[in-house]
Amino acid sequence: MSEILRFTQNDKKPLEEEEIQKTELKKACVNCGAELKYKPGTTSISCEYCGHEETIKLDEKGFEELELYPYLKEMGAQRHSEEISMLHCKNCGANQHVEENYKSLHCVYCGMPLILEDAYKEDWILPGAVLPFQIDQNASFIIFKKWVKRLWFAPNKLQKAALDPQFTKGLYLPYWTFDAQLSATYIGQRGEYYYETRRVRNANGKMVTQQVRKTRWYPASGSVSGFVDDTLIKASQQKSGRIPQKIAQWNLTKLQPFNSSFLSGFVTEKYTIPLQEGHLHSKEVARDIAERWCRQDIGGDTQRVTSMNMQLSEETFKHILLPVYVSAYRYQGKEYNFFINGENGQISGTRPYSFWKIFFAVLAGLLVVGLLVFFFGK
Repeated sequence: MSEILRFTQNDKKPLEEEEIQKTELKKACVNCGAELKYKPGTTSISCEYCGHEETIKLDEKGFEELELYPYLKEMGAQRHSEEISMLHCKNCGANQHVEENYKSLHCVYCGMPLILEDAYKEDWILPGAVLPFQIDQNASFIIFKKWVKRLWFAPNKLQKAALDPQFTKGLYLPYWTFDAQLSATYIGQRGEYYYETRRVRNANGKMVTQQVRKTRWYPASGSVSGFVDDTLIKASQQKSGRIPQKIAQWNLTKLQPFNSSFLSGFVTEKYTIPLQEGHLHSKEVARDIAERWCRQDIGGDTQRVTSMNMQLSEETFKHILLPVYVSAYRYQGKEYNFFINGENGQISGTRPYSFWKIFFAVLAGLLVVGLLVFFFGK
């Protein structure tokens, strides 16, 4: 667990029921008193009962990029941190924060019950930005439904999972983003293709001419520099329910300055990959970017980079939250997850197969073959 956090795993503080209710208390509708929830695709919170809406006030200053090394060396200015209540899933390991005062909760990944009395308080680095949900739950049902219809031999329970709201949760995922000025010097080689004509014997034993490509190598060296913007590094990991790469693409130009109102009505997963580890991953990405820039600078038809010295400066970071819908259910003792990108609607998931549907399909196929043989084999 990150040293930025004030409490370690052994220091988790149980919350009394009164504290939980106070922590989870959200803004009430001025007309009917019901809880106001974020309305996907807008900058408003609204009442599901009377339709009253209020505009979310965004910070006019925009995002605040935090200096990286004060956090890594001094473990953070607490003005950028706050205490939140957390629920830990003992089955899959996900750490979840729920904005609503639910009486009963289930893990968004594996569907296992979460016990409210097990809640504890923990510090986290306050998100600097959030990409609010752009599609609502009803739209996610339609996407699920279309996807399920295309699946052959899916069990009937899958059809129910795609249609029943209790199986689908809106989840904000934690990510780190890193910015930096990158500079690198390199030594390498530039390769230029040329062709030689040769006579070779083909598969039929005949002599034919053939163009053979070869490469001339020339020494190359130089330097490159530029700005690396918003290197995206995932900040959570658990035993199951990892987000497929297919849907892990968001348009970060839609990020909004963080406001907790965007979280109302949704579950927020807390980061479990600490800032220091996320930074190490971002340096690996930066090295790949630097090598690509070096190859572009070398030019030619192909390149070799034999040595490279990379430096990063003016490094900053943000903790951001990105939207996804998750559907989780168990079939014959196994857990299955289905994911929809809450910004663009991309879907991906694992699926079970119905033994009986396959069995009867095979049986029907054999019956058809048998009838064809019976009638046309005479």
